[in-house]
Amino acid sequence: MRRIGIDVGGTNTDAVLIDGARVVRAVKTATTADVTGGILDSLALLSRHPEVRERPIDAVMIGTTHFINAVIQGRSLNPVGALRIGLPAGATLPPFCDWPPALAALVAGEVAAVEGGHDYDGRPFMPLDRTAIAAAARRFRERGLQAVAIAAVFSPIDPSGEKEAAEIVRGEIPGAAITCSHELGRIGLLERENAALMNAALADLARATVAAFEAAIAASGIAAPLYITQNDGTVMLAAQALRQPVLSFASGATNSMRGAAFLSGVADAMVIDVGGTTTDIGQLRHGFPREANGVVEVGGVRTLFRMPDLLSIGLGGGSHVEGDPPAVGPLSVGHRLTSEALVFGGTRLTATDVAVAAGLLDLGERARVAGLDRGLVARALARAHAMVEENVDRMKTDAAPLPLIAVGGGAFLVPEAVAGISRVVRVPHGDCANAVGAAIAQVSGEIDQVFQNLPRPDAVAAATRLAEDRAVAAGADAATLKTIEVEDIPLAYLPGNALRVRVRVVGDIAAA
Repeated sequence: MRRIGIDVGGTNTDAVLIDGARVVRAVKTATTADVTGGILDSLALLSRHPEVRERPIDAVMIGTTHFINAVIQGRSLNPVGALRIGLPAGATLPPFCDWPPALAALVAGEVAAVEGGHDYDGRPFMPLDRTAIAAAARRFRERGLQAVAIAAVFSPIDPSGEKEAAEIVRGEIPGAAITCSHELGRIGLLERENAALMNAALADLARATVAAFEAAIAASGIAAPLYITQNDGTVMLAAQALRQPVLSFASGATNSMRGAAFLSGVADAMVIDVGGTTTDIGQLRHGFPREANGVVEVGGVRTLFRMPDLLSIGLGGGSHVEGDPPAVGPLSVGHRLTSEALVFGGTRLTATDVAVAAGLLDLGERARVAGLDRGLVARALARAHAMVEENVDRMKTDAAPLPLIAVGGGAFLVPEAVAGISRVVRVPHGDCANAVGAAIAQVSGEIDQVFQNLPRPDAVAAATRLAEDRAVAAGADAATLKTIEVEDIPLAYLPGNALRVRVRVVGDIAAA
């Protein structure tokens, strides 16, 4: 397949053309304030090469930090009607109770709680109060709310309550953007509900962003379906991204890790992605990022859904270098590197200037940093190397040496030898690994469910079938499905040999 992968970062927008297993072309342009301009620029630059136009493009995959940035910065969020199904047990901690007050004030439109929900084993503990749900929906409508998040107790075990509530709300508020928590999170009411609330708050932004992406692709003359990359290194169709934008929160760093695996051919390794402002460190397992098993905070809000286990530090090519002994970062010139760094005629000493002075990088005008104190240059590099070594070690899960794949435009800050690392791997097109990861992304399906009265092999097999069904429904080719993660936990406090099973499968995009 011929695919175009695009990654919209805070500083640069990268685009690549992949033909099968080969990177044909890679380009880098500046990210624009409206996002769409950067995509148009990158597609225009890519399209100048004749091999891009010689045959049709099968798919365009875009990774973006647009949605997570909106939550972190508290902008472009619409108010949400929060409907919780779980009374009387779920009355103590209401929706938004653990949100930062400023963010809650933006998102909390109206809160309602009704009777219903299930136990851990799937048995209903209260009948669903349909009358109360309809009344809540009418209050949402009277407040002018067009986005609703529905969360029921243990809905990943039995989602019927959320599904029925969604139909009732849809009848009262035609055209409402409805998010059901069982489609996003795992077992754990508050964190799953938080994910649903965030998702609903992004409904308007998702519509505008996906429409802008589609318009940019159409304006470039490319006729191909649009996919948006997800947190777990896979993709979803643009129509699904409209409904579930939170699934793309961490796609930028994930794309880099998947691109690192593809470009290096190494499926099990540590990965360090050094950008202009920050460095992300994670671990590859079977070619996919290791997932965080615990709660992940986004904008100060606790969530529990598919997110890569990453460590981000304030180190990048644009990092300020100040003092002696020098501190490197966390402040950065970011996208202003070409105007503020010394090698470009600016006045700010950055990590890029230090690397140019040390002969690690050929960028800008080296004569502008020729007068830097050699000792200062050496100490600044030593500090950057120490930051890399210390934080890579923090992300390792055992003492065994692993390869370290260095990607990103600031990968020159990664030393050739790192303690606890068997070798440092550098790859062609490593500065565009994020776009490569987007271009080669597959489709996934995941299930997290409790099974009773089944032997372990049968429970795992049943969960695998359900995960495969979800992957196929999301657009995967059934013949290419592969199980990449299986986790099972016996639940001793429940009757019937209860076993909680989580299975994740991936597969190639099915041909149109």
